[in-house]
Amino acid sequence: MQKDSSSNDTPSNHLGRVRHRKRSTEVSQDANKANGANLLVNDRNKYKSMLIRTHSSLWMIGAFAFIIYMGHLYIWGMIVVIQIFMARELFNLLRKANEDRQLPGFRLLNWHFFFTAMLFTYGRFLSRQLVNTVTSDKLLYQLVSGLIKYQMVICYFLYIAGFVWFILTLKKKMYKYQFSQYAWTHMILLIVSVQSSFTVANIFEGIFWFLLPASLIVINDIAAYFFGFFFGRTPLIKLSPKKTWEGFIGALVTTMFSAFVLANLMGRFQWLTCPRKDLSTAWLHCDPGPMFKPEYYSLQGWVPQWFPWKEVPILPVQWHVLALGLFASIIAPFGGFFASGFKRAFKFKDFGDSIPGHGGITDRMDCQMVMAVFAYIYHQSFVMPESFSVEMILDQILRNLTFEEQQTLYEQLGKIFQDRQAMPP
Repeated sequence: MQKDSSSNDTPSNHLGRVRHRKRSTEVSQDANKANGANLLVNDRNKYKSMLIRTHSSLWMIGAFAFIIYMGHLYIWGMIVVIQIFMARELFNLLRKANEDRQLPGFRLLNWHFFFTAMLFTYGRFLSRQLVNTVTSDKLLYQLVSGLIKYQMVICYFLYIAGFVWFILTLKKKMYKYQFSQYAWTHMILLIVSVQSSFTVANIFEGIFWFLLPASLIVINDIAAYFFGFFFGRTPLIKLSPKKTWEGFIGALVTTMFSAFVLANLMGRFQWLTCPRKDLSTAWLHCDPGPMFKPEYYSLQGWVPQWFPWKEVPILPVQWHVLALGLFASIIAPFGGFFASGFKRAFKFKDFGDSIPGHGGITDRMDCQMVMAVFAYIYHQSFVMPESFSVEMILDQILRNLTFEEQQTLYEQLGKIFQDRQAMPP
């Protein structure tokens, strides 16, 4: 009887201790929230994390600056590498080793879909640059023109091949896992391949339209971290308990100011503002266009007489980037909140461990993807000139006409010019 009594008391005491610890923790957290003692700056363990994060951030910024200096083609290569790492991290999230052992080649099928999507998206965005690169070689030009003309058909049948491959690999008792992986693969294609293609399109419209939006996301992230670290008291959203209103508002002000200043600095370099028409790495020279030509605003009546500057130069693009700064501060963070909610749903902290102090590549790119799409849409809608240009017409000719048809067009245009010159004035 005594033995039974002691055995019955043990779980009761154990559960009591568990409840006591939980109740004690909740009271402590409530007390901290009440008196404002939950500032991250008061948590000494966070300083080590901050130093690791800062060190890796400096390395990333240095490598990023070097690649920007190298030019458009190298930036595109960087984006492709980032895409592959992101896809690898996302493919591994829901992977189950036991099921994969029973499905040889299933991982290869995922990569087949991924690279097919890359071929389709980049083929659509970069066909003009590819054609302009090979115009000097007639045989290569004809080959590339043919591939571009039938690129959609090629990609479609590559996808159909993967679809048939998937159906043929279905196994009894594995249907649920296989179809969930199939759906997850297509979500990865939407998140990674499609959105990254907008990033590459921004690069070839001018590095400015890639670098500035990406920089604003980084500035917003850093500012939110430090404002939240030193001043954060009020939680912002339950999905990310460490996000605070103080960090959010401080980052908003910092990002808007940085957008206006950085646009003026970056807009002065043709290397950043000129669009790239081919896939070469040569230095760029172009007419910057009205967006990057300064307009002077008088300060008379606004500043005292002793103030040295009587007028201030502002590039028209500086007003446009305020919209980018606003989006980077208010909307783009929801890409991070989405990622946080996803990680909580599947009970893991980070998408990977590629970057010390930051997690995986996907953890750093969640907001960048949302921002890149908006930057492309904004540029095409509000910045690009609406009228047809010589470049746009040439692009259509090179993309849609065969070499013989282009020669015929050239001869006909020559006759039209000769007839006009022969006409009396």
